[in-house]
Amino acid sequence: MNSPASGAFRASSLPGDAVELGRIQDAWGIKGWVRILPHSADTSALLASSEWFLQPPEARFARGFSAFSGCVGVSVSEIKPHTDGLVAQLQGVDDRNMAEALRGVRIYLPRSAFPATPEGEYYWVDLIGLDVVNREGVHLGVVRDLMPTGPTSVLVLEYAEAVDGAEQTAERMIPFVDAYVDNVDTVARRITVDWQPDY
Repeated sequence: MNSPASGAFRASSLPGDAVELGRIQDAWGIKGWVRILPHSADTSALLASSEWFLQPPEARFARGFSAFSGCVGVSVSEIKPHTDGLVAQLQGVDDRNMAEALRGVRIYLPRSAFPATPEGEYYWVDLIGLDVVNREGVHLGVVRDLMPTGPTSVLVLEYAEAVDGAEQTAERMIPFVDAYVDNVDTVARRITVDWQPDY
């Protein structure tokens, strides 16, 4: 931790319920602000939190990275939406050079720190890994991802199918809208839908 920005960071451990919510894309302006590329269109958790956990970029992007090592905590002085992402001022990061040194850094928050959602709304991270069954009880797959498509999102499911006697992984997409989604039970880890396997 020998970079000029190192004083901004506190050595820390990643919380057990940590979720990666985005990464620092680049510097923004000349006063140390950074541009954030969120992983989800829902940025409420990032906007609401004044403390983030940071980790260096993945190895393939970390060449020359020296701002810090391991996991660190940082205070967020200010954050606001900007074009297709967010911009933030991190405490102790005061100029463009310091901000540029953070390019590619991954941003985490504990799931327990997310703001509560309104009834019928869910964080994408809470849907990943849930089983999806239809009204007849047929298992349609497991949620692997959520894909934004304008005003709505699409559940991307992964399931196994037999092809020429061999099992392989296939993909199925279901719009995440009331017309097709009957119930989301995060406790039972199940989503019930009005959907057929051959749709």
